Amino acid sequence: MTTLDQAEAVAGARVAEARPGRRPIFSYNWWRYLVSLAAILFALFPVAMVVSTAFNPLPSLTSATLIPDDVTLENFRRILSGHPGEVGTEQEALDVPYVNWYLNTIVISGAIALFSVFFGALAAYAFARFRFKGRRMGMLSLLLIQMFPTFLAVVAIYLIVLRIGDVFPKLGLDTRTSVVLVGLGGALGVNTWLMKGFLDSIPDSLDESARVDGATPGQVFWGIILPLATPVLAVVGLLSYIFSINEFIIASRLLQTTNKFTLPVGLYGFINDKYAQQWGPFCAGVVLAAIPVVILFFFLQRYITEGLTRGAVKG
Repeated sequence: MTTLDQAEAVAGARVAEARPGRRPIFSYNWWRYLVSLAAILFALFPVAMVVSTAFNPLPSLTSATLIPDDVTLENFRRILSGHPGEVGTEQEALDVPYVNWYLNTIVISGAIALFSVFFGALAAYAFARFRFKGRRMGMLSLLLIQMFPTFLAVVAIYLIVLRIGDVFPKLGLDTRTSVVLVGLGGALGVNTWLMKGFLDSIPDSLDESARVDGATPGQVFWGIILPLATPVLAVVGLLSYIFSINEFIIASRLLQTTNKFTLPVGLYGFINDKYAQQWGPFCAGVVLAAIPVVILFFFLQRYITEGLTRGAVKG
């Protein structure tokens, strides 16, 4: 054996001695796995119970089980047909415009998500790239306003919308436009902060290079900034959509006609009124309401992590 081989053997033996032995991971971290499993079960149990009740032929929650003995689509037929009551009873003749509630929710939530992304991107670009008088105070004002939940101002919002309706009926009470405008007011502040943090992480050298080539601020915004900001735009759109589709307090005050209700308002009135025992159709309606969110989340999931974390690098 040559001197070189001996040196390599000695070095390998020392490395093997210095390398710590493999510790059994589970024996040291078993409690973390246990806590994680408990949290997952705690979060998934309500979802599993709702899905199970939606496919269970028994309308009562007291007799429902997590795994139903029989699976049926009758609850979905009842809620979609607008007659969720039992066949041959007085409740069957009562109409529940679930399809109208569904379409209203899609339109209102989609409009809030779209406009909040558009106007939020414009505001974030202005705060991130331009220096003007009142810039710092404007950002602080947006932050302070977001400290107070929207429902604290529900009385003021109701009176404002009521007075505006006297002048512009299309913007008054019991209109989808009023819900969209109020929803935008509650979402633009936090969305602007989130997008500004992301835009701050985009190098200013890209803007300068585009301006040297003769690009205007508008061309820089539409051609360079927006394509690079796609992850945060997707996150803001998704969060705005989820927030608006779950909104209940403001919508329940502004919408007064049954056919114009959103899903949270309509389903609450449905299960709180004459159909208090019809939990099967109610859960079927909840499952159908979750489909757009799941589809949107599925298509935007690859942007979510980058959009939420990249803005924390600089800003």
